[in-house]
Amino acid sequence: MARPKKNVVVLTESEVEKLEKILRTHTAEARTVQRAKILLYSFRGMNDTAVAEKLDISRQSVSNCICKFRAVGVEAALEDLAGRGRPSTITDDEKAWVINIACQKPTTFGYAQELWTISKLQNHIRTNCEAADYPGLRRIAASKIWTILNDAEIKPHRIRYYLEKRDPNFDQKMEEVLIVYKQIEMQFETNENNGMVTLSYDEKPGIQALANKAPDLLPTMERGYVGRDYEYTRHGTVSLLAGMDLFTGEVIPLVRDSHKSSDFIDFLKILDEKYDKSLKIRIILDNHSAHTSKESMRYLASRPGRFAFVFTPTHGSWLNLIEGFFSKMARVFLRGIRVASKEELIARIYKYMDEVNATPVVHRWKFKMDEITA
Repeated sequence: MARPKKNVVVLTESEVEKLEKILRTHTAEARTVQRAKILLYSFRGMNDTAVAEKLDISRQSVSNCICKFRAVGVEAALEDLAGRGRPSTITDDEKAWVINIACQKPTTFGYAQELWTISKLQNHIRTNCEAADYPGLRRIAASKIWTILNDAEIKPHRIRYYLEKRDPNFDQKMEEVLIVYKQIEMQFETNENNGMVTLSYDEKPGIQALANKAPDLLPTMERGYVGRDYEYTRHGTVSLLAGMDLFTGEVIPLVRDSHKSSDFIDFLKILDEKYDKSLKIRIILDNHSAHTSKESMRYLASRPGRFAFVFTPTHGSWLNLIEGFFSKMARVFLRGIRVASKEELIARIYKYMDEVNATPVVHRWKFKMDEITA
């Protein structure tokens, strides 16, 4: 009866996936890649001699790797045993220097890249460590750099966006907007008519009228999704000017090719015609130039006492309740929309508004409301 091979490698599916991932990466150490290949080649039926010839290493190296795998598993087989090789001598000062480099942009050192990759950072450290009086980093491994950065919770390859407060009166303007929302809440509670209607207003420019070049393929039992040709035709764009009545939830739309001062004035005229002349129309809106232009101011002067503007802070459009409506509109209605013409797009926008206003939703502001006294 044939005897079993001496160094049999039996791997689980997860272990095979782990080893194949190491072969695909460009940051693993060469010796780790070599050991992963030994285990995979052996697992796939190659004997020790064949593996040694393929990798151009000694047969003893192959045998040692497989024996270590059989004794202590995949993870240990990929690494050096404790006490083998030169021990790590990276000092705290060297780690601090590595972190300092990672916390600067590559452009600071004359590179074209905006963000570090681990290989770029490794190459820079190895090239410049002696000049910085850290010669011990000449052979630093990419995995070691990752460890240093992870321990310090530094991820120089990632971007997280933030919004800087550039308006010196941000807090004051935010409070003015929140006071309006507080007054609306009080109006809901008392159901009193305070002689004022309040709207949240904004524009949504650049809505594209895109047409299919080939018809969509509807879902079937065999293909449960909409099939769409990659090519399309552009028929221009439109802008939506909209105000949301904060007491009734009704959305008042105006679709135009632009959102200039003349368009904004036309929207104000719609409001002027819609609401009873005894009511003051208070509008929460941003600082777009069309809202404060000479043309707009002349119109407001012709209607004294009719309109009152409450401006959101610069970069504070998130305080405007209609932004939530626009976000839902983009997800539910505009996402993937295809039309035969710009006229069809305009008609469908108005139809969507009719559907929304058939069952209006009153939007309520919650953030920091407990801190506001109206």
